[in-house]
Amino acid sequence: MKKLKILITNDDGYEAKGLRCLIEALKDIADLTVVAPATEKSACGHSLTLTRPLRFVNVDDNFHKLDDGTPSDCIYLALNSLFEGTKPDLVISGINRGSNMGEDITYSGTCAGAMEAVLHDIPAIAISQVVDFAVSNNDYTLACETIRELVLKISRGVFPLPHREFLNVNIPMGVTEAKMMVTYAGYRFYANDAHLHRNPRGEEFYWLGLHPLAFKPREKYAGLCDYDAIEQGYISLTPVHLDLSAYHSMNKLEEWL
Repeated sequence: MKKLKILITNDDGYEAKGLRCLIEALKDIADLTVVAPATEKSACGHSLTLTRPLRFVNVDDNFHKLDDGTPSDCIYLALNSLFEGTKPDLVISGINRGSNMGEDITYSGTCAGAMEAVLHDIPAIAISQVVDFAVSNNDYTLACETIRELVLKISRGVFPLPHREFLNVNIPMGVTEAKMMVTYAGYRFYANDAHLHRNPRGEEFYWLGLHPLAFKPREKYAGLCDYDAIEQGYISLTPVHLDLSAYHSMNKLEEWL
């Protein structure tokens, strides 16, 4: 069995519980390098920082925080600066506090870390834990067991996805064991949830609110979507590719022109 070199990032910041649990779950079976944002970067999407310099700050052996960097920055700069002439065998982004399903994948900094990796021809996994945001001490045990099992499976063979595809994993809440289910990304419903406040000087500002998890399946696909799998207590494994072309609309667009 090959001992993998794994580069880890997240979007919850370098002090996040999910990140620490991920490191603990893998440290005895893989060589880990951790580069995580210095602050939370949830919902930052696949953004790179181009308007200011970035700085690595050493936290521990092979553990760095990137001062005000995004997950994409973390992967991009780690590959450029910490893996001179080599590449990691695998990138893992997570364990995220909260789900990343359906079109939320496009917002997700967690998924963006995996996206950046596959752009550089490195296999990648994004892993997220469905949580109760009203609870501070959510459990990551099943997520840790799952990612450990996946890493061991990869180390014994090959990564299961082709070029420029990453694996998006979501873990159900409140279960101690669950079967893995291959899923597709569901159709997410969105609302406009912004909360107006005023500071003591009367100046207005807004907090963007959390959307409730509301999905529907995509009727043209067989099997379960990620949300349905989570609702039924399964671990959701969704292959995600970066080609956003709407091939089915090309002929219609040609006719329109």
